[in-house]
Amino acid sequence: MPLRGPIIDVDELFGRLGDVTVVHVGTRMGGGDPAAAFEQRHLPGARFVVLDDALAGVAGSIVGRHPLPAAASFAAALGAAGIPYGQPVVACDDHGGAWAARLVWMLRILGQPAALLDGGLDSWPHEMAAGPVEERTVDWPPMPWPPEALANADELVSHLAAGGAVIDSRAPERYRGEVEPIDAVAGHVPGAMNLPFADNLVDGRFKSLRDQQRRFAVLAGNTRAIVYCGSGVTACHNALAIEAAGLPLPRVYVGSWSGWSTDPRRPIATGPDPT
Repeated sequence: MPLRGPIIDVDELFGRLGDVTVVHVGTRMGGGDPAAAFEQRHLPGARFVVLDDALAGVAGSIVGRHPLPAAASFAAALGAAGIPYGQPVVACDDHGGAWAARLVWMLRILGQPAALLDGGLDSWPHEMAAGPVEERTVDWPPMPWPPEALANADELVSHLAAGGAVIDSRAPERYRGEVEPIDAVAGHVPGAMNLPFADNLVDGRFKSLRDQQRRFAVLAGNTRAIVYCGSGVTACHNALAIEAAGLPLPRVYVGSWSGWSTDPRRPIATGPDPT
């Protein structure tokens, strides 16, 4: 049975544990050891990937902090993690889906069935597992990233000029340029509106379909949107929420603010308004 959408609740997952692969996504972005956190607690049978290694390429100016990995590298990482090719994936984390959404989006744009666990680890009402992941390697064929799912900086500019919607997924204070805890320059892409990814959630779960449709009503009737964030990670959370609300899956500007803000050719806006 195919997955019904980009987000799955814990009850549906529990009923499908035999025919889906659960993947726990960790990261070093917040400090600490993601492997140690996984070994402390994870869903039974979960495979494990580290976002910084498996889901991103080499960081740099213009390309940003988390560019997409080469197709062959991504395939090798999935195979090394023991994630069976073609089997539906349910990804989770302990940060409201902020990290796991990147894996789900990457798989979905490649045509692979994947969904994000609503509520993440904290939604699991049953006994957790502990210990290292069982070693298992499988084959994954490299698949090129579909250009129609992505946007670069020039395409973002053209999209805005044509009246298209661009969404900055970061916290409002970062969008306004009041603080910037990671990148060297504060502000936002001129013309981008601010819809923080964290506002997709209430008490750690996705808001109701009706609430999400109201939240993204600004996109109704608009050309397929482009989303970005700090480095192309939490933008994927917004992308999945937009798709779940019944709108076209937006393109992701993977370089995001970490790419835009390192390019001296790009203008920068501050304050609460898009321009």
